[in-house]
Amino acid sequence: MPTGPRPLDRRRLLIGAGAVAGVALAGATVSRVAGVRTPTPPIALPAPASPAPPLPAAADLKIDGLAPFRTPNGEFYRIDTAFVVPRVDPATWTLRVHGLVEREVTLSLDDLLGEDLVEAWVTLCCVSNNVGGDLVGNALWLGLPVREVLARAGVAPGADMVLSRSVDGFTASTPLEVLTDERDALLAVAMNGEPLPPEHGYPVRLVVPGLYGYVSATKWVSELKVTRFADDVAYWSTRGWSEKAPVKIASRIDVPRPGRAPRAGEVMVAGVAWAQHTGIGKVEVRIDDGDWQPAELADLVSVDTWRQWFYRWDAPAGDHAIEVRATGLDGIVQTSQRRPPAPDGATGLHRVEVRVEG
Repeated sequence: MPTGPRPLDRRRLLIGAGAVAGVALAGATVSRVAGVRTPTPPIALPAPASPAPPLPAAADLKIDGLAPFRTPNGEFYRIDTAFVVPRVDPATWTLRVHGLVEREVTLSLDDLLGEDLVEAWVTLCCVSNNVGGDLVGNALWLGLPVREVLARAGVAPGADMVLSRSVDGFTASTPLEVLTDERDALLAVAMNGEPLPPEHGYPVRLVVPGLYGYVSATKWVSELKVTRFADDVAYWSTRGWSEKAPVKIASRIDVPRPGRAPRAGEVMVAGVAWAQHTGIGKVEVRIDDGDWQPAELADLVSVDTWRQWFYRWDAPAGDHAIEVRATGLDGIVQTSQRRPPAPDGATGLHRVEVRVEG
């Protein structure tokens, strides 16, 4: 692990929808902007060769206040390392695959759009997300599996990492194994049925299930260098964050919201839980540090997406605390140990305080 300065406080990047900001921290330039749209040349998206299966009827519970199963593009979280959204000409964009390969591969956007593209629902999460935070979202992506491009290049023995590079100079170090296994790691060209918005990587970005974005979700991607962790480092791994960052299992309470007092009686408690590339098998709720009670789950769409849940609470009047925890399909229970996001993701249980009116 390379040495570097104290981890940057990426949590300071939070900015409300429609706002614009940039922060200079420890020599790094970072910004987050939500809800901003920049005009781009149109792209004619092909029909997917492998479309996503239809959503189950109960994949989205449509409970008031609960995050929808599909996060709208304009509400999807953003963490960038540049003040200005890069403007990429799709006519001249190329992806270069090089490094420890048998042959270099270069793809134009026309080349990419002419491939057999795959549709997949994938939840992305930022390592800066605090317990109960909103730096997580779920979308339908369209793209070419990265493993197919790497297979064409022919990965040389000894390689264990792919260093992806953005047109703005950002780099991410992704373990080779997660780009070559069966998961839907994509060179994505579309998000929720539309060409990628500029702020989300137009015209092409990486989407990798199961890893925090800073080691996988390179936007405006222009280069894949097949290499070794021993030989190359990426943008955030030189700033105190872990080189390898699998997403930790997490759960969140969306309703009831603090500050909004429900009436005594049946109160709907609901939220989302995620354990990308593992899947959520169980969610439990407890009130006032009592026994854990099973919540009901929305239909499972994929092990790579979040899952909604709800619990019907017979709420008495007064002040109460609600906690949630999730268990993955692998049987691993979300830990109650509180840890900050640095260096590889926050842990702990989301707890909300609510007042119930009589």
